[in-house]
Amino acid sequence: MRIRFQADANLDPAIWRGLLRREPSIDFAGHGGVVPDGMPDSDVLALAAAAGRVLVTADTHTIPVEFRRFIATHDSPGVVLVPSSRALAAIIEGLLLLWSSVTPEQIRSLVVWLPRVTDRS
Repeated sequence: MRIRFQADANLDPAIWRGLLRREPSIDFAGHGGVVPDGMPDSDVLALAAAAGRVLVTADTHTIPVEFRRFIATHDSPGVVLVPSSRALAAIIEGLLLLWSSVTPEQIRSLVVWLPRVTDRS
């Protein structure tokens, strides 16, 4: 089984669109109509968890804090943090690598910082 992703409203749509162009079989739900702007972080995490999807977000400030609170009382497929300072191609490659090499069980209840997935140093 492969990881299923959920974008939040902070994620640039070019990321998931580019990823799906590279690998159309990836199950990556964009945020449109699912995660409205301004939705509280706890609700975004609950929505992704209920759908069995790993949340992918550029919100590297509040989501990690809220995620720690969330997993104290809930199960979560996990979170991938994508710093906005990363190049689009590097983000897409990192997500593709994560999708192809990590199982849902391996990322469950974890926060993954995307640069750590792709760094080779």
